Amino acid sequence: MLLHQSTWIEIEQFLKRSRTIVVPIGSNEQHGPTGLLGTDWMCPQIIAHEAQKSADILIAPTFNIGMAQHHLGFPGTISLRPSTFIAAIGDWARSLAGHGFEKILFLNGHGGNVASIEAAFSELYAEASFAGRSAGFALKLINWWDLEGVGELAHRQFPVGHGSHATPSEIAVTQWAYPDSIKSADYSPQIAPSGPIREAKDFRARFPDGRMGSDPALATPEKGAELVALASRGLVRAVDAFSREPTLR
Repeated sequence: MLLHQSTWIEIEQFLKRSRTIVVPIGSNEQHGPTGLLGTDWMCPQIIAHEAQKSADILIAPTFNIGMAQHHLGFPGTISLRPSTFIAAIGDWARSLAGHGFEKILFLNGHGGNVASIEAAFSELYAEASFAGRSAGFALKLINWWDLEGVGELAHRQFPVGHGSHATPSEIAVTQWAYPDSIKSADYSPQIAPSGPIREAKDFRARFPDGRMGSDPALATPEKGAELVALASRGLVRAVDAFSREPTLR
């Protein structure tokens, strides 16, 4: 069930049978010469939308702009400051909790978001603690590549050249979902270098084509199909387990 394609009456009815919601969250940033700018928000959205086809779970609109300041040296990247990102996550969570959602699972597609999402969770919990009350809701962060079995499958599919940015696994997921948007390029070197992540100028100098340790040419729609199928099943299980956790008020 997709929240943005539902009416408020349908959401009110959903809340009678479930108090859990999934928020796909990612980033709009460069992904090398062939990766789509929306890759990091598209991957969790693709997986979440696929999961809800086979289970009674509710998917929120995708939070598609994240903390990607280090990619701002590449045209098309849009980034929030960490403080802005944390504040926005807080308002999303407060809005959903105010309607009665007790379990809010953020399905993330961008590693650069992790620290800020966890900081946002800490702020929300601290807000309740300093007020001397129970939050009344629980927050959970899961990176889509950490869903059960997904990392192992990606390692088998791409034993070399996977890397950490513009990876063939994430490119494969978008190729499966958007076959008309598949791009190609000649890479030099074939496998990109690796290194630290700092500010945008440093990143562009270290990784001139935007890749980090990866060879996206290894991606195929068929491999993407395998990843999406496994990840969507893993998400259904993760939502079920999270929903079963007791929430104390």
